[in-house]
Amino acid sequence: MNIYKDFVAGHRDYDNYEDLKANFRIEVPENFNFAYDVVDRYAKEAPEKKALVWCDDHNNEKVFTFSEMAQCVNKTANYLVSNGIKKGDAVMLILRRRYEFWWFILALHKIGAIAVPATNLLLAKDIIFRTNAANIKMIVSFDDSVQNEIETAIKDSPSVQKLVTVGEARNNWEHFHSSFDSYSDEFVRPTGENSTKNTDVMLLYFTSGTSGNPKMVQHNFAYPLGHIVTARYWQNVVDDGLHLTVAETGWAKAMWGKLYGQWLCGSAVFVYDMETFVPDKLLHHIADYGVTTFCAPPTVYRYMIRQNLDKYDLSKLQYVVTAGEALNAEVFNKIKEKLGLELHEAYGQTECTVLMGNFPGMKVKPGSMGKPAPGYNIKVIRDDGSECGAGEKGEIVIDVSKMHPFGLFSGYYRNEEMTNMVFSGGVYHTGDIAQKDEDGYFTFVGRKDDLIKTSGYRVSPFEVESILQQIPAVLECAVTGVPDPKRGQAVKATIVLAKGFEACKELELKIREFVKDHTAPYKQPRVFEFVKELPKTISGKIRHAEIRDKDKQAQ
Repeated sequence: MNIYKDFVAGHRDYDNYEDLKANFRIEVPENFNFAYDVVDRYAKEAPEKKALVWCDDHNNEKVFTFSEMAQCVNKTANYLVSNGIKKGDAVMLILRRRYEFWWFILALHKIGAIAVPATNLLLAKDIIFRTNAANIKMIVSFDDSVQNEIETAIKDSPSVQKLVTVGEARNNWEHFHSSFDSYSDEFVRPTGENSTKNTDVMLLYFTSGTSGNPKMVQHNFAYPLGHIVTARYWQNVVDDGLHLTVAETGWAKAMWGKLYGQWLCGSAVFVYDMETFVPDKLLHHIADYGVTTFCAPPTVYRYMIRQNLDKYDLSKLQYVVTAGEALNAEVFNKIKEKLGLELHEAYGQTECTVLMGNFPGMKVKPGSMGKPAPGYNIKVIRDDGSECGAGEKGEIVIDVSKMHPFGLFSGYYRNEEMTNMVFSGGVYHTGDIAQKDEDGYFTFVGRKDDLIKTSGYRVSPFEVESILQQIPAVLECAVTGVPDPKRGQAVKATIVLAKGFEACKELELKIREFVKDHTAPYKQPRVFEFVKELPKTISGKIRHAEIRDKDKQAQ
């Protein structure tokens, strides 16, 4: 059983991508609430249907049917209400991949409170910024290390009234599991002013903040329906199957692959609460649990193909997808050779659902983000707002002049000026640069601020980084522009070497030769720097701006 069809106008099977793009339409019911209208409905109509399969690194395992999930969510909702949480309150969830995350986020949806997922990598300064920016009333967490940071931050977080731990008991913290069983497993849907509306804020995610402080992306209660496309037409989840998206719950990618779209389309969600990423363990779990659809960034696939894939029974895998960074041909070809499956790439942001993808019925072009997703009218534009021609680089924008796509965020929380700026001119400005080919496929170029202008050309750091990452000696790299009196900017490569390689002139020459054979002269790095690590955001994104600033200061 799946229920996504009930939210699709005139649902039918689509003949091809063009048919899907032209005719797919979501119908959003009045006052839609995912917790009541999806989870509770499954609990009533298909109570024994699997919802969540969870395990961790300590041989713990839990399997929840929708009936069991609904009961746990209701208990959690009653717990939250008894602790003063009401509609509109903001609650931060720092729960890694713990199964309680699903209880809490759905309970908050039922109450009409605002869920604010966050990563357990946060430091005290990050927590202080977030609690004050979003007026956080309660923090729920599990991990000892982040709880230490929370305790350091709490004196500068005046809005926080309660700290809740789902782990071991801790002084000055509410211990969730000590009273959980005492709460009722029934929770009556609020009415009147306490009921939720589609336009209410449901979810807040902080962006990674590659430059400046992170922004608060707000999604409303209609947002989950946008992920029907994510799950059904990009990930191709299977009804009564088992989907695994690797992301931790602190990142928006978790909402792409660990909850909304998968359950709407009838697939159970598989969660491996890994403490550290070990490719062999991950592959064993995929095999042992019979994962049917899988989503991970290209980095994970790069580690996977270094394993002997023949020793794992991956026969249940039917579909594999990727997003978030460059996918090189070696990874694509190796996965196809070993699994008989083509990796389907896609593109999106914290601010939206899948914007572009390689959808069923399309020929996959490795390295391409694919074509625009149903529900989004996407263009690539020049600085003057005119549309770019084939092969021309420009900013990716979403036309919102006639309608606001329901998968697109409603604005930046408490930042009207920033919201108005990104929605200026009847479009949403993504800040990302791409180019479209003659067949309508889009290729990512880079962030608008990261483009390098050298000798009259515009160079994509993303493109040059993709070439450098094909070199065995290169573990990680960042390509930036440095001031140059002749060219305006020169292309610079900052490289972290793989284990077993040492920085030397000979190695630099080999890297130069490889790049020379694989790209045009104006794109080739003129400056090389070998470093032990690259500056990154909490989410692991490289801070190109920090490298540029450092180089300017050095000059």
